[in-house]
Amino acid sequence: MSHFNESSGYCNATLKSFVYNLTSSYADQRNEATMVATSVVMFALATLFFNLNLFSRLSDISAILNPSVRLFLSTSLSLFLPVMSYLFSEAKNQGATTATGAAGTELSLRARVILMWMLLVELLRKKVEAILVGGTQGYSGTIERAARIAWLGYLVFYNLRSAGKKALYGIFWVLAAAKLVQRFVTLELAKRSFAYGKNPTLVASYMAQILKEEEEEDDGGGGSSDLLKRCNYVVAGEEDLEKKAGPDGYDLEHDALKEAVARDDSTVVTVGKIWKLAESDELLGKDPRLKRLCLSMALFKLLRRRLEDFPITGAETRNCYKLIFRGLICEDEAPAGSGGGDTASATAAGAIALFQVFDSEVQFLCEYYHSVHPVVLASPFFFLANYILFPIVVWAFCLLTIILCSHGDVRYAFQSLRADNYAISFGLMKMTGCILAKIGSSPQNLFSTVDTSITILLLLSFAYEEVWEFVVFLLSNWFMASLLCSYASTPRWRESPLLSGIIRRILWVRNMLSQHTVSFKQVSMLWFPFCRLSSALPTKAVPVEAKKAIVTRLASAAAGSAPLSNGRSVVRSDTELSWACGSSAGGIAEVILTWHIATALLEAKHPLPRKTKPGADREVAMALSRYCAYLVAFHPELLPDDKDGTERVYKETQEELKKEMGCFWYYCSGVDARATKLMEIQGRDKAAAAATAAALRKGAKLGKALMDRHDAAADDVWRLLAKLWTEVVTYAAPTSSELHVKAHKEALAQGGEFITVLWALTTHTGIARGTPAAACV
Repeated sequence: MSHFNESSGYCNATLKSFVYNLTSSYADQRNEATMVATSVVMFALATLFFNLNLFSRLSDISAILNPSVRLFLSTSLSLFLPVMSYLFSEAKNQGATTATGAAGTELSLRARVILMWMLLVELLRKKVEAILVGGTQGYSGTIERAARIAWLGYLVFYNLRSAGKKALYGIFWVLAAAKLVQRFVTLELAKRSFAYGKNPTLVASYMAQILKEEEEEDDGGGGSSDLLKRCNYVVAGEEDLEKKAGPDGYDLEHDALKEAVARDDSTVVTVGKIWKLAESDELLGKDPRLKRLCLSMALFKLLRRRLEDFPITGAETRNCYKLIFRGLICEDEAPAGSGGGDTASATAAGAIALFQVFDSEVQFLCEYYHSVHPVVLASPFFFLANYILFPIVVWAFCLLTIILCSHGDVRYAFQSLRADNYAISFGLMKMTGCILAKIGSSPQNLFSTVDTSITILLLLSFAYEEVWEFVVFLLSNWFMASLLCSYASTPRWRESPLLSGIIRRILWVRNMLSQHTVSFKQVSMLWFPFCRLSSALPTKAVPVEAKKAIVTRLASAAAGSAPLSNGRSVVRSDTELSWACGSSAGGIAEVILTWHIATALLEAKHPLPRKTKPGADREVAMALSRYCAYLVAFHPELLPDDKDGTERVYKETQEELKKEMGCFWYYCSGVDARATKLMEIQGRDKAAAAATAAALRKGAKLGKALMDRHDAAADDVWRLLAKLWTEVVTYAAPTSSELHVKAHKEALAQGGEFITVLWALTTHTGIARGTPAAACV
């Protein structure tokens, strides 16, 4: 009991001192509103960082942060340092005027808390800064961050007096400064590296020479799997090739290049080397997704050139067309020597393999241009340097800072570190518990709870972010691709049970945590009109039947046997429906909205019984219809027509829907009521539903025509819609202009779109609207 009383008395005494020192600034009525507002804003910011680190990560292993969140945080943090510096100065001056011997006094507790917030936010600031390896960005961001670090260093080392406090704050400052130096050095090395910043020029020269050699040696024989075994698209190691800068790029020595590609222990790893090794190696052969990941990496390097203004040649598109449509999708189905079929229907396995490859490629692009973690540089060497050696060096500097703050007295340095800081001597969590126990006794305890909670949330966010960066790095596609390339190029890796076991453990964790599927957003014109936030829309996995249909359609387009159309080729012989794909001022947007409204009406008027699974054609038609409507509403720049024209068509359709339904019905009705109202409009005014009418009336007319057929031949109607929507989505995929390419590049900031995956496929294989595969991109 006596021990409890002593402990309770110590807790009360420390708590009283802490609360008094922390809330003394609130006693001045002139600053009370400012101090309270600061605590509230900081609490909101700390909570945002904490939630952003924790809850947004539970279902997604990603190195990309939503661009809207990044913009909000970067804008907020741009004003953070000036405002907090002012509040720090106010707290410092107030503490000096209320203490005796002001000239030599320690900073007030309130000023020290504000200073700690500034240091922790600076450590978290990297979360909103993308790691840009390529591009032409200057050093303004680095200079600005260096100035902030220098200012914080001044505040720490010229305002704190006691050795323990200076050492504690000095540790956080050293961490912030080390992060800045680490980021600057690694990015500068990467920009000058042929593996990263200078890679497009080198790969362009490499591909030109490799394709020339392949055309000379190609005898046309071999099955689909042989195409992949002979593929010399580089996955890794091209920076080690002997090269010389020339007027048209880099000149690679012919014999050295062939030797590097053919040698088993060469650091130059190609797709063919991976595929050959997979036949005999248990690790690569057991999971075909691993060799496909390496193919994705190779294709990423090729497509990156297109985004950085390096042309893709016709020879390359022809070669890639054979590799994809005669090799990849027919790998497991076509017997050796058959060569596959250009326009044969794709199997489920082939379609899944193709979309896995191109979805991973788009993810590589997303993380290359918009990553907030250094996953782009992932390799065994970078792991050793960045996550093992660098922390050791940083902690050595932290220990040196502690000792220097006490003028070299090591024993006194660690004693003062504990004695001079409440958080260490008493325990931050224990102190928070004491404050919470008395939170209702006075406003001062409430303010202390808020301020302490802010510090704890920022500390937890920083710790979590560091751990999560390590996890994302280890489980990233970049690190796995690098490990596989090292495994393929180093025989002793394949012979080592330890290294093979490490790769298997990482694969096991990846498969357990990351269940990634190709998916897209869904929206309907018959849904609630206020659903204008993309993040609030439902997401659906792309149906396997849709993948098969899209691959089959693109294969026939690539072979030149059936040029892409806006859907007219599907209904050309049907005079009752073909008008809905006719040329009009609305372009592809009007075609999409017309058929989308008709499809939505058909779905609403012929619903499935509860718990009944839709047929394959119905599922494909509904999913692609809603995704195309989503593109019109949220990403008009990704469609082939002009963005302003697409936005005009969508806006006019919305306005007409609101006008015809009335304000009450527009905002308050459900899907069934909206569908009924549209059918009433169609029946009341058939003359207005002519081919020259707007998309809403045309969609209602088309929906009525489909419903008239549905009772007699429901399966035929949904099969026709599935083919129509497959035609529309493939028609929208190929590049229409450089603005279109730029739009896809900008969409990568949000994690990429399904249409971007299709765009990547059509760009690699040379598919264009009405143009055969041999066309140049």
